[in-house]
Amino acid sequence: MEVLAVNLRAVEARVLAFAPWLFGLSLVGHLAMVAFQTKMTMVDLMVYRNASPELFTGELYQWRLKEFSDQFALPFTYPPFSALVFVPLSWVSWDVARWFWQVLSLACLWFVVRKSLQLVGSGDPRRALLWTALFVWVEPVRTTLNYGQINLVLAALLLGAMVGAKPWLAGSGVGLAAGVKLTPAISGLYFLVTRNFKAAAWSFAAFAGTVGLGYLVSASQSNQFWFHLLGDATRVGPVGSAINQSLRGALSRTVGYDVQTGPIYLLGVAVAVALTAWALHSAVRAKDTLAMLVTVQFLGLLVSPISWSHHWVWAVPALMWLVYGVRHRLAAVTAWAWLLAIGSYLISYLLIVQPSIWVIPRPWHQSLLGWVYPAVGLLTLVTVAVVLRQRSRERVDHAVDLLRQ
Repeated sequence: MEVLAVNLRAVEARVLAFAPWLFGLSLVGHLAMVAFQTKMTMVDLMVYRNASPELFTGELYQWRLKEFSDQFALPFTYPPFSALVFVPLSWVSWDVARWFWQVLSLACLWFVVRKSLQLVGSGDPRRALLWTALFVWVEPVRTTLNYGQINLVLAALLLGAMVGAKPWLAGSGVGLAAGVKLTPAISGLYFLVTRNFKAAAWSFAAFAGTVGLGYLVSASQSNQFWFHLLGDATRVGPVGSAINQSLRGALSRTVGYDVQTGPIYLLGVAVAVALTAWALHSAVRAKDTLAMLVTVQFLGLLVSPISWSHHWVWAVPALMWLVYGVRHRLAAVTAWAWLLAIGSYLISYLLIVQPSIWVIPRPWHQSLLGWVYPAVGLLTLVTVAVVLRQRSRERVDHAVDLLRQ
């Protein structure tokens, strides 16, 4: 394994010289797909853009996008504040909106890669270009770009804000992200474990501000979202479909029915929480910022009722940590597992072979393959815990040896 790692680093050293060219070619290829609309419906961006003005008509949560989906007319599933954020996209033409969103998403992908590498002490800008060029074509990123999803934008916002030195900036970034889409609220756990209580307070205040602004614009629709729609996962989409890579989705496909919030789901959550606590304890002791950030985000992805495969863009910073943040056999195994999971387009295959997005029972091998992201996510938590615990022990042993000398 160590010989393989050395060989890969030698190959990378040679490839880095061509990184700007590879980056340019990758972007040209992607933008050509945008220009010719090859598998680029950007259906989610269309929902954000077309639904947002309905906030002012009182029909935001009754509105549906019926094009491009013969099995599920797409609703607007985010809080009212999110609709406010997207309203400006409705002021420009669809072509302007889609090109703006693609360029913004690509910039955010580069930022996530660059910031992740900086957090593990790798500041070579060519490395960020190289990995960005590759990540454009892995499944979570590819589908985020194809659907016009917001995942990369939120990941960049969270990663940039949470490592900021100023508590008000870090907390406000998390609060605003949670106001747009609720799942980033899990990021507050990072502030708690690092005892950054000022940032935690700012995140709560900023989130409360987004809720208040939503009520100011439309109290009725805010009440509808927070008190009637929030707990209905089936409104967001088909829980059992292969594209749902949360624990609830994987467990439901395994047993053949939606486990909802019953004992099977709670057992899965308990395992994820226990592994997260173990990983966070090791990461905090090692003072490894990126490991803490990835661990917290993976917990959110695992326990959320629905985590579409494109929500797993946090595999990008996870891979940067696994490849450059530590040198350990288990980290190498986990890195290869992620590369295989996101580079194989396995989820896309499972979506094709499933009879319907609503049918949960399926052959055992499809259920097993449908565990791919949750399984590697759990493996990542174990890797963080084991590797960083060993690193901390080695540091203590080294310090003891120095005292004895």
